[in-house]
Amino acid sequence: MKKFVKFASVACASAMLLSTTAFAEEGATFKIGGIGPMTGAAAAYGNAVMNAAQIAIDEINEAGGVNGAQLEFNPQDDENDPETSVNAYNTLKDWGMQMLLGTVTSAPCIAVGAEAANDNLFLLTPSGSAVECIAGGDNAFRVCFSDPDQGAASAQYIGEHGLAEKVAVIYDSSDVYSSGIYATFQAEAANQPFEIVSAEAFTADSKTDFSVQLQKAKDAGADLVYLPIYYNEASLILTQAAAMDFAPQWFGVDGMDGILSVEGFDTALAEGVMLLTPFSADAEDELTQNFVSKYQELYNEVPNQFAADAYDGVYIIKAALEQAGATPDMEASELCDALKTAMTEITVDGLTGSGMTWDETREPSKEPKAVVIEDGVYKGM
Repeated sequence: MKKFVKFASVACASAMLLSTTAFAEEGATFKIGGIGPMTGAAAAYGNAVMNAAQIAIDEINEAGGVNGAQLEFNPQDDENDPETSVNAYNTLKDWGMQMLLGTVTSAPCIAVGAEAANDNLFLLTPSGSAVECIAGGDNAFRVCFSDPDQGAASAQYIGEHGLAEKVAVIYDSSDVYSSGIYATFQAEAANQPFEIVSAEAFTADSKTDFSVQLQKAKDAGADLVYLPIYYNEASLILTQAAAMDFAPQWFGVDGMDGILSVEGFDTALAEGVMLLTPFSADAEDELTQNFVSKYQELYNEVPNQFAADAYDGVYIIKAALEQAGATPDMEASELCDALKTAMTEITVDGLTGSGMTWDETREPSKEPKAVVIEDGVYKGM
């Protein structure tokens, strides 16, 4: 499955480049760059973003484009590495990028964000959730929730829905994403009717054996374990917990969206896992069902939140371009100045939220939701 998704991404991108070359010969195009991990451990995120962005690009172009011009998309693989991501950014600059949908993960986004701020190039990250991702300049906006928003919202959701009395946390202290979410979760937990009975960290150098963290959570009587971490580590934790006969309620964030695609993981162990997410593939609205159907047809899998964020991201860019009355002959910096204002004036109904807006913080305003894994698929709650 993973090989198919990667192949489909490359094939789709190749077809896109051929088709947009024809558009470019007839008239100028808006050039949108994409950066994310299309290979490596975080490839499930990057491929989802690039696949979904391509679907949106194709839909918009088939409907006549934006302000009479077509969109041209150039996805680049950064392997979830900041240095590689900056190299990809420079490659896209040489190509003539006017806007960036990216990057997908936080550490590369922070590195690329500094470059984009210096260039005054418009950046919209679909899924870079660290606060620093858009802190470098007023050119950067976000589709997903920030880490602090995820942490606080998780604590509120657990407390308001009475999911647990005793909560344990396992987080990555070496990762800005994980530690940032935990910090705001801990702060908001003080306002909720549950107790954090164990909070154990691991680092990038010690993320294969979680027996100590799990044993402390079990000994503390935790009835829920909060995992503000990525899906690879989460799959190991669930596997090792099962071997210890430890079966609490598991509650994660968007970084765990992808756990069902981990090679060799027994997905039955994820049954009942809850995730804080703004997107549910089983939602019955027409927009979601059309997107899910198209994504499954093209890539043979159910789209995750990262895909939904990217799909919305392209349509957000479209709305901002239209609001600004932008034309493809504008220089990147000139276009960025126009989009900065337009972003605070638009309202977008998307897969990840209705009535999404942005203010001077450049953060999205939308309602958090949760999903649960049932019978090997995500179900809305």
